[in-house]
Amino acid sequence: MKKTIIIIFAAVAAFVSASAQVVDQHGHVVDTTEIYGERSDSLDAAVFVSRQAGNYLSKGKEIRTEVISAAGLCKMACCNLAESFENSASVTVGYSDAVTGARQIRLLGLSGVYTQMLDENRPVMRGLSAPFGLSYVPGQWLESIQIAKGASSVINGVESMTGQINMEHRKPTDEKPLFINAAVMSDTKMDLNIASSLQMGYKWSTVILGHVSGNIAPHDMNNDGFLDEPKMLQFNLANRWLYQADNGVQVRFGVRALQDSRLGGQMLTGKDGEHVFYDKDTYTPVPKEGQIDPWGSDIMNRSVNGYLKVGIPLNEDNSQNIAFVGDYSYQDMDSYFGSTKYLAGQHSLFGNLLYQNIISDEHKFTLGMSGTYDRYMEDFKRLVALQDVSDNGITQLAVGGVFGEYTYHAGDKFSSIVGLRADWYKKSGTDIVGKFSPRVTLKYMPIDEIVIRANGGRGVRYSTPLIDNIGVFSTGKAFNGAYNEHILEDAWTFGGNLTYYMPFGASSNTYISFDYFRTQFVQQMVVDYEHFANTIDFYALDGNRSYTDNFQLDFSVDPIERFNITATFRYTNAMIELAGKGLVEKPMTSRFKGVLNLQYATNLNKWIFDFTASLNGSCRVYNFMEELNADGTMTAAPKEGVARVYENGRTPMYPLLYAQVTRRFKGWDVYIGAENLTNFKQQDVILGAVKDADGFVNPRQPSFDASCIWGPLMGIKAHVGFRFTLWKKA
Repeated sequence: MKKTIIIIFAAVAAFVSASAQVVDQHGHVVDTTEIYGERSDSLDAAVFVSRQAGNYLSKGKEIRTEVISAAGLCKMACCNLAESFENSASVTVGYSDAVTGARQIRLLGLSGVYTQMLDENRPVMRGLSAPFGLSYVPGQWLESIQIAKGASSVINGVESMTGQINMEHRKPTDEKPLFINAAVMSDTKMDLNIASSLQMGYKWSTVILGHVSGNIAPHDMNNDGFLDEPKMLQFNLANRWLYQADNGVQVRFGVRALQDSRLGGQMLTGKDGEHVFYDKDTYTPVPKEGQIDPWGSDIMNRSVNGYLKVGIPLNEDNSQNIAFVGDYSYQDMDSYFGSTKYLAGQHSLFGNLLYQNIISDEHKFTLGMSGTYDRYMEDFKRLVALQDVSDNGITQLAVGGVFGEYTYHAGDKFSSIVGLRADWYKKSGTDIVGKFSPRVTLKYMPIDEIVIRANGGRGVRYSTPLIDNIGVFSTGKAFNGAYNEHILEDAWTFGGNLTYYMPFGASSNTYISFDYFRTQFVQQMVVDYEHFANTIDFYALDGNRSYTDNFQLDFSVDPIERFNITATFRYTNAMIELAGKGLVEKPMTSRFKGVLNLQYATNLNKWIFDFTASLNGSCRVYNFMEELNADGTMTAAPKEGVARVYENGRTPMYPLLYAQVTRRFKGWDVYIGAENLTNFKQQDVILGAVKDADGFVNPRQPSFDASCIWGPLMGIKAHVGFRFTLWKKA
């Protein structure tokens, strides 16, 4: 019945969802939130963006913002949002575990749950959608991505502790009636994207976005008996509309629905391609012949989303306007991890009402009120060697607040944004808690070649411990403590950026930039693998220390026309005070990352050559990982003649290489490339699983752990694909 309701809602929402923005006196779209500045939905603007470097720092933004342009999204296969960050040292992408395929990002050295994800300034990827949300945004659906570091605007709430990542989708007004992108990888993963922008008169326009992806054959390249990536199949469909009235009012609305299934875990002996299946009615795994109680994961995600944005100018020059943003989403997650069942649903509502007044070229302010409501329905059962627990119920999390933001511009030399929010937080069965969250952003240009930025402020969010750390399900460890609680996490982030634009090179894209940010937690949900053996402890920070210092250096130059060199180096110092251990380096957090990207295009961009090299630094491993031997066994004492994998308690440094060649024809792009050319793979990604005399892996052990991931799971992967664009005839 639940699945039927979702399908019906998706169909109905296609007609009733909506979104909007305001236009100025020239007909250009004005972003009333002003977080990422003014956008234009014209053809000229789209062409301008495509000629930018693939990755660059925006000179005009008040906050330090890295832009991945349309060209940058084509540098690799870019099948989804997670793969779009491979050229960026600011954002690090990895797997949450070795079996589910869930991807997670890190910004300023912290988990992606502390980064606010925005879809054209609407908060997305929250709660149940966070673990797999990066895989649900096809790269070719996007026009650009903006990565803003630090505490930014208060307009969309203060869940952003380390920054915001905003996604700009293809627009209804694009002069492209048809766009098709298809790619296939050597691991049999296939990806198909279709986009169609249609203008129906001068008032109405729409864009339809479709996506299908999946893989055919399972892979076990490290021969550990487990699939390196799950078998998956995803369907994703979105429809966005724009209405522009003669009086300047704009209404934007849209709907999206998706379904994603993932089957992972053990590959069955003698049955290549088959694995564990679940009887959904009895909640029991169904083993195949010759297998005794195998371990598998079975995940089905379904979601539907509808949104409405309305912008209304209050005078002819649009110096005063009001806007409303509304968003509803439902996420359904049916998941099984070995003998753990997690069935959950989430209803989410977001509303934002804004009033903006541009008093003059120097002064502007925005006032508003917003609210977020999340309703979680959870059915949780975990049966492992050390724990038999079940829990189900409904949790309601609500946040409502008012805010004000003032912007001052002193010409091009200096600008400042000062914002303040007052929010009230309410959780089921608890009292209302009030929080004030100030934020300040400053930008100063003493000369045209130098930009100095500084920003800081408070971030607050409700934790969702199990979903925020979905990798814990892929273990045999017992959960202890506050794993089913939703504490209010609280942090302050401060930092700055200095960028110098140098007068050489074949373009104005030559710069060197340095930035530093520090995030310090007042309250945090701590997930501790090291307190007790074979146990994962969940507890509040409660006055202990947790902080991260992040340093980054960027350099970009075009030594000759159509040849761009970008180099980035990031260093992270992440520390946390754990129970019984004191202040230690945060485990599984890479110390540094360096990225070098080279791109060369021949005359008229007929051939485009891309090459990316990254060097990934070491991280401290969990203390129990130090017991791992080179033969795959785990022993408290070293085995004679057998080396320890993590002898010094750290992972090794490792390089990754990517290359792609694109040939452009009239309306067509054909590309071929490869990832992980060094063929580096993390070995022994499945820990603590015992092998019997016949070599069968038995993961039903307290020591079983597939969540200790720090490196690539797959070796070399080649891909080939094409892009076809049909332009509208004049």
